[in-house]
Amino acid sequence: MTQIGAVQSWWLGLTLQLILAGVLLQGFAAGQTTEPMRPEKGNYVVSSSNGTACLLASMGLQLNITFNSVSQNKTVRNIVNLQPNVTKSSGSCDTDTASLRLSTDAEKTNLNFFFSLNTTSNKYHLSNVSLSAAWPDMKEPVSADNSSLDFLRGTLGFSYMCREQQTLTVSPDLSINTFQLQVQPFGVSGDQFGAAEECQLDEDDMLIPIIVGAALAGLVLIVLLAYLIGRKRSHAGYQTI
Repeated sequence: MTQIGAVQSWWLGLTLQLILAGVLLQGFAAGQTTEPMRPEKGNYVVSSSNGTACLLASMGLQLNITFNSVSQNKTVRNIVNLQPNVTKSSGSCDTDTASLRLSTDAEKTNLNFFFSLNTTSNKYHLSNVSLSAAWPDMKEPVSADNSSLDFLRGTLGFSYMCREQQTLTVSPDLSINTFQLQVQPFGVSGDQFGAAEECQLDEDDMLIPIIVGAALAGLVLIVLLAYLIGRKRSHAGYQTI
């Protein structure tokens, strides 16, 4: 093989490797956003005794429940999307506590969120979640309750936002996937959310396109340099001949 042919073969091999690397990087980025079918987003409002909104929530909810199945005669884990159009909301608000109750299927599913506010630091969080469910395929009703949670942390007067899917683990038998979540349990002014404090998942998701873009730009630079080196070597080969 001549020197020019060797350079061309090297150049072709390098180009194919870079193209493959770019495809893999794009696949990695796409893999980061792969998720199960999202539930429909529901908008929920809790009003105080004077009729003004005191808690706002907008989110899609997906329940992961473990129970004893009648039809399968074994323990199964079922994933169920909460349907906003058949979900009733209620709740209450106090100075340092607020709750949101969601009920579906003629109260065969009751899901409760409890928020706590630290009046010293003006920070709030989701402190308790409870669920009671009595579905037709359940041998016995399922209940779960955890009052030592520390999710959805925000600041008084601000809303907490997380567009990405996040999982709230309540108990071994219950976890809740949230989608496009925005909630404000304290310091609501009117019927609009306050400025949003975004979750870490959203910030990480914004970094992925930047990282992939920088990596692809680096690949383009490498290809350009390799091309210039290849041309220089080819030119040197012609001069030798």
